Amino acid sequence: MKPRLDHIGIAVRSLDAAKIYESLGLTVEHTEVVETQRVRTAFLSVGDSNLELLEPVDAASPIAKFIEKRGEGIHHLCFRVDDIESHLARLKAEGYRLINESPVPGAHGCRVAFLHPAAGNGVLIELSEKIES
Repeated sequence: MKPRLDHIGIAVRSLDAAKIYESLGLTVEHTEVVETQRVRTAFLSVGDSNLELLEPVDAASPIAKFIEKRGEGIHHLCFRVDDIESHLARLKAEGYRLINESPVPGAHGCRVAFLHPAAGNGVLIELSEKIES
């Protein structure tokens, strides 16, 4: 299956940032803390994709460091894939720089892995595979 855009991650100091999107008519449909990424997330559905607001849970969070360096804003693009391991192996074989060579736990119980921004022309790319329950 061809990867599809799952969500756009937006770094925010507080999930209160959702208010502007709620004023546009969107609804926060899911929140959770993702311990492996040290973030609190809020997902807002936008058609077949989502916005994911990312609030750091502490100063050591990668999102806290991102905000400190670049300010709030778009953090990453996430693509849903069927077989994350095969995508990672192929990308590595093609010479793309990976942050995660193996998947780690992500939001919604998915397995995720990030490619270095150098691989995506300065854009952090996340791959996500939904675990069937």
